[in-house]
Amino acid sequence: MNNLTITERRKGAVVVLDLKGEVRLGIGNIRLHDAILKLVERGEKNVLLNLENVSHIDSSGLGEIIASHVTLKKNKGSLKLLHLTKRVRELMVITKLLTILDSFKTESDAFKSFQFFPEKVKSAHQPVMPGYQGL
Repeated sequence: MNNLTITERRKGAVVVLDLKGEVRLGIGNIRLHDAILKLVERGEKNVLLNLENVSHIDSSGLGEIIASHVTLKKNKGSLKLLHLTKRVRELMVITKLLTILDSFKTESDAFKSFQFFPEKVKSAHQPVMPGYQGL
């Protein structure tokens, strides 16, 4: 059976997607793809995929995780992995995806790994060019 449920929760500036089931060709991939796109559309930058309850990932599922990573990176965000099961970790090691994706055993370590850079906002009173005072 090809099923995947995704529950979204937030901790500060990080959105955690708790996945349960299988990330495989079909509905599982579509659900993950749609969830990531919705987050990007909302302007979310930091996403943590909790894979603790994922029983199976196929090559298509791995491709969707990589696509999610690329999508977030293009939008100045990042995707990180949490609670890899033994089976999923072995798959990530064999495919060398752990050289690209950060993986954590605890949520607290994962949250600490995200870097937050406050956006610089120009004051309306600052001159555009140093020394320029306008007309």
